Amino acid sequence: QVQLVESGGGLVQAGGSLRLSCAASGRTSSSYAMGWFRQAPGKERELIAACNWSGRITYYADSVKGRFTISRDNAKNTMYLQMNSLKPEDTAVYYCAATQRLDIAAMRPEYDYWGQGTQVTVSS
Repeated sequence: QVQLVESGGGLVQAGGSLRLSCAASGRTSSSYAMGWFRQAPGKERELIAACNWSGRITYYADSVKGRFTISRDNAKNTMYLQMNSLKPEDTAVYYCAATQRLDIAAMRPEYDYWGQGTQVTVSS
């Protein structure tokens, strides 16, 4: 079992930045791919960024490409999401997730472990 805890959410003005962290504990290992999802009110939970087990291969949804950066530090069992140029439409609960796959997982059902979520609110 892997436990995931997100932190770093909050309220920020449009154009600002936030960095989310996802700390993993339990049966921690670098042998799993991870991702960041978000869910806005009334919308489906969507994958916005993902990385393979090493962090060298990444994926971004078009909506965040060029503004968000996913990274991980396996020595610290922590994944990050640097969010720049934030927009009001980025407002959502952000979740980190991990899969037992080594390569990037693009589909929500492929993820085995989930954090509790952290709220990000971007004001206009």
